[in-house]
Amino acid sequence: MFLTILLQVVTGDTTAVATDSVTATTKELSLLDLLMKGGWIMLPIGILLFAAIYMFIERYLYIKSASKMDPDFLSKIRDRLRDEDIRGAQEVCQYSKTPIARMIGKGLSRIGSPIRDVESAIENTARVEIYQMEKNLGLLAAIAAIAPMFGFLGTVVGMIKAFFDISISDNISIGVISSGIYTKMVTSASGLIVGVLAHMLHTYLNNMIDRNVNKMEVTAIDFMDILYKPVQVKETVRR
Repeated sequence: MFLTILLQVVTGDTTAVATDSVTATTKELSLLDLLMKGGWIMLPIGILLFAAIYMFIERYLYIKSASKMDPDFLSKIRDRLRDEDIRGAQEVCQYSKTPIARMIGKGLSRIGSPIRDVESAIENTARVEIYQMEKNLGLLAAIAAIAPMFGFLGTVVGMIKAFFDISISDNISIGVISSGIYTKMVTSASGLIVGVLAHMLHTYLNNMIDRNVNKMEVTAIDFMDILYKPVQVKETVRR
């Protein structure tokens, strides 16, 4: 009787210890451990994540710098053109060193040519500046599309591993297929997260570029007004 009770106590204690061990193991499963369950497919997904963050920071800083403009920029250009100081107006553009300043500077270099030639010079320069702002954005969009594909590839690899383990052990218990399930779920989630993040960053940068392009268009129109109005006044006086 005493031996039976002792065995029950020992068995109960062992079960409790085992339960506590499982609980501790479950609690100690960190995010890094969870990501490691994804297997080798997590490496390209991680590379894509760091590439997306790097491209976003680099493009953000460039576009942010390109959007800066002296509030008195056009006023300075207007004052120098009023004094027929084209060289002084060009120096203002050179000092500013922004896409808008380079665009207006190219237009100033065509003064004396027909208005259409001035407009063409400004438009061509604007296209070059917009291309510089959009540089590498295509790669960011590609990451947004490729990252989920790597996640789905991890899903396929995980399922293959799970079925392989089942065929080897001839057992469909959760312990046999758990590693395959981990791989399938972790890689899919990671790929989707990186893809969504890259898409959001791409959209944000595109919105920044659109605002900058709108500013360039408004500035170009105002600059053409500065050039065109004096011509209109002179023609009216001659008549």
